[in-house]
Amino acid sequence: MTLQYLEFDYAEDTDGIGTFEAMASVGPEHVQAVLGEMTQVLAWAFEHFGEAHGPLEDGFVWDHDLQGQQEFTLEEVLHFDERNSRVVVQQHAPGMPRHTYTLSISGSPDFCDALRTRFDLG
Repeated sequence: MTLQYLEFDYAEDTDGIGTFEAMASVGPEHVQAVLGEMTQVLAWAFEHFGEAHGPLEDGFVWDHDLQGQQEFTLEEVLHFDERNSRVVVQQHAPGMPRHTYTLSISGSPDFCDALRTRFDLG
């Protein structure tokens, strides 16, 4: 399965623990698609490695972290008032929100290989 919104970067520590990190920043029209991809990845991981989920430092095979943020952009138009020798700021109405989501998944070499294979993560 190829993911459209989540593009994972991979890093591995000296103990062989791998970490896949993905971030997607989208407008409101794509939020459900991003959340759907996150759901697919995590549902697969829990289905196949559910009993092994938990803090790696406690001996578990894999763990994850989810985060989200919503931001609004407020455009400011600047112009220089020559007569009064100052910069004047005009604020416009806020634009559409931007939703940014991150998913980090860390795990053992076997878990990482299975995740990589299932979602074609290269």
